[in-house]
Amino acid sequence: MAHLFLVKDIAFQAGLSTATVDRVLNGRPGVRRQTEMRVKAAIAELEKQQAGAIGSGRVLAIDIVMETPQRFSDAVRAAFEAEMATFLPGVFRCRFHFAEMMKPAELVQLLDRIRLRGTHGIVLKAPDVAEVAAAVGRADAAGIPVVTLVTDLPNSARIAYAGADNRAAGETAAYLIGEFVGTDGGKVLVTLSSGRFRGEEEREIGFRRVIRARYPAIGITEISEGHGTDAATGTLAAAALAADPAINAVYSIGGGNRAVLAAFDAAKRPVRVFVAHDLDADNRALLAARRIGFVLHHDLRTDARSAFRAIMSRATALPRAVTPSLSSVEIVTPYNMPAAD
Repeated sequence: MAHLFLVKDIAFQAGLSTATVDRVLNGRPGVRRQTEMRVKAAIAELEKQQAGAIGSGRVLAIDIVMETPQRFSDAVRAAFEAEMATFLPGVFRCRFHFAEMMKPAELVQLLDRIRLRGTHGIVLKAPDVAEVAAAVGRADAAGIPVVTLVTDLPNSARIAYAGADNRAAGETAAYLIGEFVGTDGGKVLVTLSSGRFRGEEEREIGFRRVIRARYPAIGITEISEGHGTDAATGTLAAAALAADPAINAVYSIGGGNRAVLAAFDAAKRPVRVFVAHDLDADNRALLAARRIGFVLHHDLRTDARSAFRAIMSRATALPRAVTPSLSSVEIVTPYNMPAAD
C-alpha cells in the first residue's frame, strides 16, 4: 500500500495502533477487511490534507498562547517545534506567546491583538473565565479557529480540545496514593496553580471522588493560586504543613514541586508518596533522584499533532472536520522514564 506518511500519523488518523497499521501496510495475515479499509481511508484523508495545504501555496502561521510556568512552556515549545518539523514540513509556522501569569484582561488584549493582526489559528491554554471565552468567540467569528490545549474551555467557540482526560488523570493519582498509603491514613497535600483552570479542576474532582469512595481514611488539604511558581507555591506549602501535622503525601496538579519538597525538608517531615504531572526538566530530575514517586505524563507531541490537524481541517476547508482524540495518560516511574526529546 503506497504512501508518503509516517506509520504513527496513519495510526493517529485511523484511530488504530501503530502495530495494526504496520501489519496492514506490509500485507501481513490476520487483518480484517474493515481494518484495512480504515487504513486506506486514513491515507486518503492525509493526502487530502497535504494536497489542500501544499496546493494552496500557503504556509499556515499559528499562534500558541499560554499562561503557564516556564518549565511547562519550554516542554510545549519543544513538542510543537519537533512536530512541526515532521508533520507536514513547510506547512506550519508557530509564534509563541508565553507568560507565567497574566490577568484575564491582559490575555484578552493579546487574543484580540492576534485576531486583528491575523492568524490561521490559535492554540490556547487559558483560564476558563467569561472574558476569555468571549475573546475566543470573537476570533471564531473572524474565521480564526481556536484549539484549547491541556485545559479546556468547553463553553466557548473553540473548535477542539487537544490534551488528556484530566478527570481520569486525577482518578489515577488517587488510586496510586490510596494504594500506597493504604489504611494508615494521613492527608494529601493537593496543589493547584489556580482554580481558574478547568483542567486542574477536573483533575481535582476525579481525585476527590476516588479518595472519598475508596480510601476514606485519607484526608485532603488543598492549596491554590501559587501559579506553579516556586516562590508562591513554596510559601503556601510551608503554611499548610505548619497548620496540619497529618499531611504525609502530595498530589501536585499545579507544579512547583521543588518548592513543595523544600517545604517538607524545612519542616523535617517525610513524604510517603508524591504524584506529579508532566515530564518537564524539573520532574525528570526529581524522578531520577527518587524525590517523587510517580509522574502522570501525556505526550505533548500528540497534542501538538491534534492541534495542527484540527486547524488544518478548518484552513483547507476539508469536508469533514478533524476531531482530536484524547491523549493517553502514562504512569512514569524512575524505571520506565522515556528519553528526553
